[in-house]
Amino acid sequence: MKTKKPGFFYGYIVVLAAICIMIVIWGTFRTFGIFFKPVLTEFGWTRAMTSGAFSLCIVLNGFLTITMGKLTDRFGPRIVMVACGFFLGLGYLLMSQISAIWQLYLFYGVIIAIGMGGSFTPLVSTVARWFVKRRGMMTGIVASGMGLGTMIVSPVASRLISDYGWRTSYIIVGIITLILVILAAQFLRRDPSQMGQLPYGENGVKENSLSSETEGFSFQQAVHTRQFWVLGAILCCFLFGAETIMVHIVPHAIELGIPATTAANILAVMGGLTMAGMIIMGSAGDRIGNRLTLISCFILMSVALFWLQLGTEVWRLYLFAAILGFAGGGIPVLMSPIVAELFGLSSHGVILGSLMFIGAIGGATGPILAGHIFDVTGSYQLAFLVCVAGGILGIILASLLKPHVGKGGESDPRRST
Repeated sequence: MKTKKPGFFYGYIVVLAAICIMIVIWGTFRTFGIFFKPVLTEFGWTRAMTSGAFSLCIVLNGFLTITMGKLTDRFGPRIVMVACGFFLGLGYLLMSQISAIWQLYLFYGVIIAIGMGGSFTPLVSTVARWFVKRRGMMTGIVASGMGLGTMIVSPVASRLISDYGWRTSYIIVGIITLILVILAAQFLRRDPSQMGQLPYGENGVKENSLSSETEGFSFQQAVHTRQFWVLGAILCCFLFGAETIMVHIVPHAIELGIPATTAANILAVMGGLTMAGMIIMGSAGDRIGNRLTLISCFILMSVALFWLQLGTEVWRLYLFAAILGFAGGGIPVLMSPIVAELFGLSSHGVILGSLMFIGAIGGATGPILAGHIFDVTGSYQLAFLVCVAGGILGIILASLLKPHVGKGGESDPRRST
């Protein structure tokens, strides 16, 4: 297909549409901790039992990212995101009607998980196809929608629950998600060739890249490398701590006697700094290298989790949220550029999706383990200490991550270092 050099690069429209979808999807998804206490109070379920629905959602979501990555590689992101928007909106609407624990697991753990399967991989994989130069920065801008959505939606959800109750609030969340995600998805395009364009910066960067942008590892070749499994373990450590905090930090603050609306602002602070971390760390990856940036993120994450053990005042929790949000924002942003750098783009979606599934094992284990620890001990202290250990392990694993020797994604597909 012939390409032309237009006056306006459509990749920026793709970035704008993707960040809008991120804001809606992740902003609404992160409200589980806001709805946690009201649902718990009405039904009297244990924290482990209630957290289990979120853990099921994380596991199934992680598995479905593989499928969504394949579908994006083959059909493009628009169809995938329309389907995801439908299932997300439906899941939240059904959540307003739950009356039994099995419904919580079906509606949240399964239906919402199907929608969340397209919440990250299709969008950042698409951005990777549109940008060679500034790939880390653009990925960071898109992924910053996760933090911006958390910052905006968390206090809004808390106010909605306070004014209208949690059931009506879920109806509002469902309608907004259904409409906005499907609408924004109409502007997505799989790659520049569909618009008669070239990827941004391709000519200037291609000859220096570690992997060919048109070639690269197949999925089967990637899973036989050590880098693939190290990346999976890194994501596992990160999501173990991140999802534990997202589910339990608001209930933890409420247990300390902090008002629910103030506790919800902890997530808002975290979301705001996550947004900053994604943009700054994504740009840092372009400048100083993804590996060094990844190590820095895990160091900050470990410091924040350790700080959480030192006090119960509101300002300490806000400072914790700021540091963890900034560090946690950088880690997922770096994954897409690292995958493109190590394995090329030919199977980028399915490789990244598979890594997210491995990470989801940690993300699912953390919340339910923390809930069980609280049910047994009446405190989150031990659970948060386990999160600290996971952060330290992430530092070690990131230090072991090294690129392939040699140029080209398929020149040495079985080589691992």
